[in-house]
Amino acid sequence: MIKPDRVVTTTCPYCGVGCSLELHVKDDFIYKVTSPFDSPVNHGNLCVKGRFGYDYIYHPRRVTTPLIRRTPQEAGKRTQAFDLSEWREVSWDEALDYAADKLVEIYKRDGSDAMAVYCCAKATNEDNYLLQKMYRALFRTNNVDHCTRLCHAGSVVALQQALGSSAMSNTASQVMMNDVFIVTGSNTTENHPIISLQMKEAVRQNGAKMIVIDPRRIELVDFAEMWLPLKPGTNVPLFTAMAYVIVDENLVNHDFIDDRTEGYTEFLSSLEKFTPEYAEEICGVPAEDIRRAARLYAKAKNGAIYWGMGISQLSHGTASALALIHLAFLTGHIGRDGTGLNPLRGQNNVQGASDMGAMPFHYPGYMRVDNEENAAKWEKTWNIEPGGLSRKLGLTTTEILGHAHPGGVRALYIMGENPMMSEPNLNETRKHMEQLEFIVAQDIFINESGAFADVFLPATPFAEKEGTFSNTDRRVQRVRMAHPPRGRSRPDWQIICDLAQRIESRLGLATAKWDYSNPEEILREMATVNTDYAGITYERIDKVGLIYPVPDLNHPGTPTLFTDDFPRGRGKFHQLDYVPVMEEADDEYPFILTTGRVLEHWHGGTMTRNSSLNEAYPEARVDIHPADAEIHGIRNGDPVKVQSRRGEVILRATVTEKTSVGVVFIPFHFAEAAANLLTNDALDPQAKIPEFKACAVQIFPARENDLANPDVILDRGRY
Repeated sequence: MIKPDRVVTTTCPYCGVGCSLELHVKDDFIYKVTSPFDSPVNHGNLCVKGRFGYDYIYHPRRVTTPLIRRTPQEAGKRTQAFDLSEWREVSWDEALDYAADKLVEIYKRDGSDAMAVYCCAKATNEDNYLLQKMYRALFRTNNVDHCTRLCHAGSVVALQQALGSSAMSNTASQVMMNDVFIVTGSNTTENHPIISLQMKEAVRQNGAKMIVIDPRRIELVDFAEMWLPLKPGTNVPLFTAMAYVIVDENLVNHDFIDDRTEGYTEFLSSLEKFTPEYAEEICGVPAEDIRRAARLYAKAKNGAIYWGMGISQLSHGTASALALIHLAFLTGHIGRDGTGLNPLRGQNNVQGASDMGAMPFHYPGYMRVDNEENAAKWEKTWNIEPGGLSRKLGLTTTEILGHAHPGGVRALYIMGENPMMSEPNLNETRKHMEQLEFIVAQDIFINESGAFADVFLPATPFAEKEGTFSNTDRRVQRVRMAHPPRGRSRPDWQIICDLAQRIESRLGLATAKWDYSNPEEILREMATVNTDYAGITYERIDKVGLIYPVPDLNHPGTPTLFTDDFPRGRGKFHQLDYVPVMEEADDEYPFILTTGRVLEHWHGGTMTRNSSLNEAYPEARVDIHPADAEIHGIRNGDPVKVQSRRGEVILRATVTEKTSVGVVFIPFHFAEAAANLLTNDALDPQAKIPEFKACAVQIFPARENDLANPDVILDRGRY
């Protein structure tokens, strides 16, 4: 048995659950991962990614030396360079000087609107705070965003509109206090496995009743009291019909509505047409099942709602989330332990990156950038002249690339993101990437987006850095270095500070602080203005973390929000109407495609597909219902072509009753069969989130000439 040199406790770098890890290190190599049983988040449990998905750190494809492209790129002719022979190794000084020179040149020539940055939900709070600070303080732009725009932006906007806060109102572990809970738009078992264990335990041990609302027969259906298999994109009529039943049968908590909400009378007028029978015609769920589900939730002592991207990733994602919020308002199932509105965040630090201001409309702490008082606070903190920060709302993730053209965005900085996998309609995304004049990639691998870059800055993964992550519960936890960085790679915060000082010098500025001695100093600076973090220190979160808001150094944290009021004062009802998905099935494209994750992989695959997990799930598959497969002559394992109005992919079919008739599912982790070549780039007008969860496709057996295409890779995948 190997005896470790040390065991380092840290936080998992994958989903938003934020499990505690113990990294067993021997000779500066992690050889085993366990979890402490006293962790309040995961109680010693880990999913396959947390336990085995760490070996990407040592993959030979990892880049640990700064690189510059051998051939300078021209806007409009930019190409991908995966082969390291197309790059030359350089010193950190040369790489950072080159990046600073080009960024400043473009900024001086074209101004703030030409500059944009993608922060990263995989990076620490400290990393994200610094990167948004660099772009706001030095380039005076709010063109700052990250992947929250592509996952829960609809939820964020809806919660801000209705409550004035966008975080989970309760903690995931409070599911053990529920007697009824709704899980919708979330394949929790594969996306948040440890939370799904708690959900199952609530059912088996406590007798809680779970209502699953999802187009697919996910594993949680086996534990559910009810399954409502709605058609993709029909959330609003279903949830609003449940609201209709609650009102019609007088299951309303009138005291809560009178004391804590507004807009109820106007909301009632919009309910009239949303009978269960009307909803059944649209969503396909029997009217009586809608009534029963509404009664179960409304009559619960402690009712809660947990949702994922099946709610938000729609062109009406904001309305979908508002329809859920209305159910909590009507019943008073919010503001108490074991209740609440709980969007399950997808990436390990998407909550924290949002808290840190990695968004185009908000400074850290969700302070609007177009508010004079807010801007003045950050100008003082960053030692910037009054009026120096931009009050102009920035471009979102989806808008940044759409503005990549002469007169628009010319320079893009990408930290850890992969828009060439995560954006919808990737053929169009490629055209936008080609139009950029200068790209900086800061990452651990050259992924599909980094291959377009002019300079590559090698960062470190979670096990080679210090900092904090904030999980879906709002729990801020430590990230600790297990061993030194590989090669010449450096932690993100150090790279940003070094680059920012070069940029500041070239601009003739001497304003914001960049000479931090450690990440805690960065977090404490942010917390002087963002009071939700004011009481958080590394010492206080050394063991189990703290759940913000933590307004002072003696505060114990706040697991349950809104016990007395909402940040906006009263919770606001909104009048809703049914808006269909932008692209419905028709004779030419008779299936609806929905996308998502699988247990073994994570997002764009940069980490898991460079780990041993790729052996467990090496290739993309499309799920198709047996009835549809029989009609189209498709057998399990057959190569098939899936085609939309935007693109096509070749992959193998999995014939399964996990999906519904007329609905096919493709995971979005696989570059060689990228689901987002097919998806629709229609946006929610409020949240600017794309409609990943519903687009029309055709599917048919692949032909010989399809399989002969050298870009088609089956069986083992591109990696």
